[in-house]
Amino acid sequence: MPEKSIRANDLKMARVCENCTVCRYARKKQKGIVFQFVKTIESSLCPFCRAYERVHGRKAHEAIPDGNI
Repeated sequence: MPEKSIRANDLKMARVCENCTVCRYARKKQKGIVFQFVKTIESSLCPFCRAYERVHGRKAHEAIPDGNI
């Protein structure tokens, strides 16, 4: 099954999630009400979080493996 290609629009939308204060906090802390909020809304409500997942292959609330945010 071929993987979906990442469009330029996906990259722009993912950049919004990368710079989002709420999502960045959730990725860094990995606990608390902000983390739960992002975890709950990312797949159903936020188009930027969905684009982040398409581009990076991980959910918007998941910690970045190398620790850089």
